[in-house]
Amino acid sequence: MSSLLEVQGLDVEYRVASGWLTGRGRRLRALCGVDFEIQEASSVGVVGESGCGKSTLARAILALVAPSAGEIRWRGWSIDRSDASRMREMRRELQVVFQDPFGSLDPRMTVGDSIAEAVAALERERDGAVVRKRVAAALSEVGLDPALAGRYPHELSGGQCQRVAIARATVVRPRLLICDEAVSALDVSVQAQIVNLLHDLCRRHRMGLMFISHNLAVVRHLCEEVVVLYLGRVVERAPREALFASPRHPYTQALLAAVPEPDPGAARNARVVAAIDDVSDATAAASGCAFAPRCSLATDRCRSESPPLESAGEGRWVACHRWLESPGGDSISSINSPLGPRITPTRRPE
Repeated sequence: MSSLLEVQGLDVEYRVASGWLTGRGRRLRALCGVDFEIQEASSVGVVGESGCGKSTLARAILALVAPSAGEIRWRGWSIDRSDASRMREMRRELQVVFQDPFGSLDPRMTVGDSIAEAVAALERERDGAVVRKRVAAALSEVGLDPALAGRYPHELSGGQCQRVAIARATVVRPRLLICDEAVSALDVSVQAQIVNLLHDLCRRHRMGLMFISHNLAVVRHLCEEVVVLYLGRVVERAPREALFASPRHPYTQALLAAVPEPDPGAARNARVVAAIDDVSDATAAASGCAFAPRCSLATDRCRSESPPLESAGEGRWVACHRWLESPGGDSISSINSPLGPRITPTRRPE
């Protein structure tokens, strides 16, 4: 299986203003030394709390922000924004679905026009009859009536708008679809429908998926591999079942332990859960492990020496000096998908 996307040593920095009088600011390192890859037709989930760099990672891959260091390779090509021809080809093969289903669609364009624009821009298709046929097929594939092509976004529900956004992204048959919190703004019942839709589309068209989310249950349902980010660093990367069964990094354990337990009598590891109550400063100088200020296992070595991402067996990678001593071997059985078995809508999709 060949690699679609390779990210190596990726750094992204932003300037953060500290005062309007002085005009000086600090540098916020949103991503630091990120390494991972996505294979053809595979699905990877990217998780972490707000501010950990998930959306910045997506924007860097899409060439919407420039890396300050490192390399991003798309099908072996090192992404270069000055190469217009290769960038156009990559834009067609790498598509995105954003979080806000209304904000991602132009309110002045009909649903059909929004999807047709993607076909015209990315495939240079000018035959109106062909484009209309493609639009109708794309709407049908995401579970919408092709008659909705004449509607405007404000005339649709949030779930319908997100289906339109997915249709617009997949109408050109991309190799990789990036979903940035694509279901977080939707009702839970609608989330289930959208997640099942994404699963079907990826399997049907052998399309890779990078699914960014803070919803661990949805990630477990959709993704074969999980990448855990903390303050812009990859702290753990592992196959889905291995990560949910026995998380190795203390931060991954904290994320999983923080998910509400459906059984009120079930015990929790208070030491691990307490780690998520603190707040770290992403602009602070990194002199060791980024998680050390919040980690109960931290030692002087953790505070002075940044841990490398090292193999922990079973296709898993961990950035922690003490992962062998971490009490995370217990199975996290409570993170079962609330979606349960596949859901077949019995009424018109919302």
